[in-house]
Amino acid sequence: MMSELNIAVIGCGKWGMNHVRTAYGIFGERLKFCCDNDPMSKDKVKEIAPESMFSTDIEDVIKDTSINAAIVSTPAETHFEITKSLLEAGKHVLVEKPITLRSSEARTLNTLALEKGLILMVGHLLLYHPAILKIKQYLDEGKLGKLQYIYSNRLNLGTIRTEENILWSFAPHDISVIQYFAGSIPEEVKATGAIFVQEGIQDTTLTYLNFKENIHAHIYVSWLHPFKEQRLVVIGDKSMMVFEDTLKDHKLKFYRKGFELVNGTPVKIDSEYENIEFDSTSPLELEQKHFAECIKSGTAPRSDGMNAIEVLETLERAQKELMKDKTTN
Repeated sequence: MMSELNIAVIGCGKWGMNHVRTAYGIFGERLKFCCDNDPMSKDKVKEIAPESMFSTDIEDVIKDTSINAAIVSTPAETHFEITKSLLEAGKHVLVEKPITLRSSEARTLNTLALEKGLILMVGHLLLYHPAILKIKQYLDEGKLGKLQYIYSNRLNLGTIRTEENILWSFAPHDISVIQYFAGSIPEEVKATGAIFVQEGIQDTTLTYLNFKENIHAHIYVSWLHPFKEQRLVVIGDKSMMVFEDTLKDHKLKFYRKGFELVNGTPVKIDSEYENIEFDSTSPLELEQKHFAECIKSGTAPRSDGMNAIEVLETLERAQKELMKDKTTN
């Protein structure tokens, strides 16, 4: 099946090179083209994927009829025009998150892909992380009981973006996962944040998501943090799970903790945690393989166009709340 695909990677920056490296490992010489507007990227690409052609002009990819799939890893503000051009040229597209900066543009892309019978997939990478899939398995099997609360901290002294705030840079990952676990979009979205470094760009935000069936979540993101922390806590009425991706090992833990009512009084259940093993395969490898499998089967990806739209709409609702918050403007 893999030999039927001829793939291009558009955008060979830091994350784009991860896509190049992963795609070459999976598809080999079927990674036909790498494209970046910086000619200095050519040497880096050739080191990793020596058989791939390189161009600074995306039209070379668009016009090449032998290429039937593309991975877009360019700045977010370019995603819409690039992805639209690729879809119009009849190519399946995996585009990095966020798919666009406007849900209306995402809807346009999704409609175009459906009309042309093409796969449109967004790089919500955590939906392909084996630890996240393990948590979803535990939820589906009822091991956590009824889902009650989720919170996520994504913190770092990170690279501060000039074109997007911390909400748009970090939170799409968490929104995609939380909505995946909840199985729906939030009924209510609240958000607050603060600006310190650049005018008009939030450096830290706290977002609250309230879902039907009394499921709640919050997301705390910041690039002004002294150390890196990526912690996801999922709480059910029977048990809890914690995923800390920054730990060297024992990243996923299962806690038989909670409360039960005894004669109308809450009684704490507290026992030792259990380390949960999960597949060590790279999420990016699993994501790219899923993209290829969906092209072969014609089935919708886990992170399809509709999934991308739902995440974007939640981001937009949170951004609207930030704009109303006078302390962040």
